[in-house]
Amino acid sequence: MAVVACGVVLAGALAVRAGLPESAIPSAAPATPAPPSRSLAPPPSVSPTPPPPPEITYPARGDGTWRFAAGGGPVAGRSGQLMRYRVAVERGIRNIEPDAFASAVTSTLADPRSWTGDGRWRLQRVPNGSPYDFTVYLTTPGTRDDLCPGDDGYTSCRNGERVVLNVARWVHGVPRYGAPLEEYRQYLVNHEVGHRLGHGHEKCPGPGRPAPVMQQQTLGLHGCVAFAWPLRGGRLYEGPAGSYDDPVPEEP
Repeated sequence: MAVVACGVVLAGALAVRAGLPESAIPSAAPATPAPPSRSLAPPPSVSPTPPPPPEITYPARGDGTWRFAAGGGPVAGRSGQLMRYRVAVERGIRNIEPDAFASAVTSTLADPRSWTGDGRWRLQRVPNGSPYDFTVYLTTPGTRDDLCPGDDGYTSCRNGERVVLNVARWVHGVPRYGAPLEEYRQYLVNHEVGHRLGHGHEKCPGPGRPAPVMQQQTLGLHGCVAFAWPLRGGRLYEGPAGSYDDPVPEEP
């Protein structure tokens, strides 16, 4: 550093002697500061979109044997008669496990809009081997006809303690229902369990009104709009007793 300073002083002296302006006198170059370091944040991670669940498949007729959901659940409802139920899926129905089907059934029946919401009923899922009052079956169309009177292969049904949900309706719903498939499934559960609790069929109470859950919404709405629940505003919602002479569709 001393050598550089002396060189600068000497150059200045020579420049003065030569008559150069003082602004032409070279000076020591200032040190160039290093640019501030910037830490680059990693790009935000993007969660991959999970693949859709595999499609539920089934034969036209299963072998009539069952896989039962494991375990049980808490009692749904604050008061009223206790009814215990099992949940089973027919062998041959693929890509839906009994526990997954049981979860959908249980969450529907435990909803405060369902049969347990007004204090008249309590419902509890129990494992196979425990005392029970009814069984909710997910069946192939052919086995549906074995478990219930008639052989339409299309609708769901209830026969004694058997609450029979047709897997074809569980998977495909019905055309022109006007509500998502999940809501139609909730209707299926509530409607067929409603039969087990002693309720008969009802009709639409008026154009544009919600359809009572005991209306055969699978076959037609007759001016009502789809509605999946027994209760509205905490009270039982009903229509006139009776049913319509609707044809059963031929498609599966």
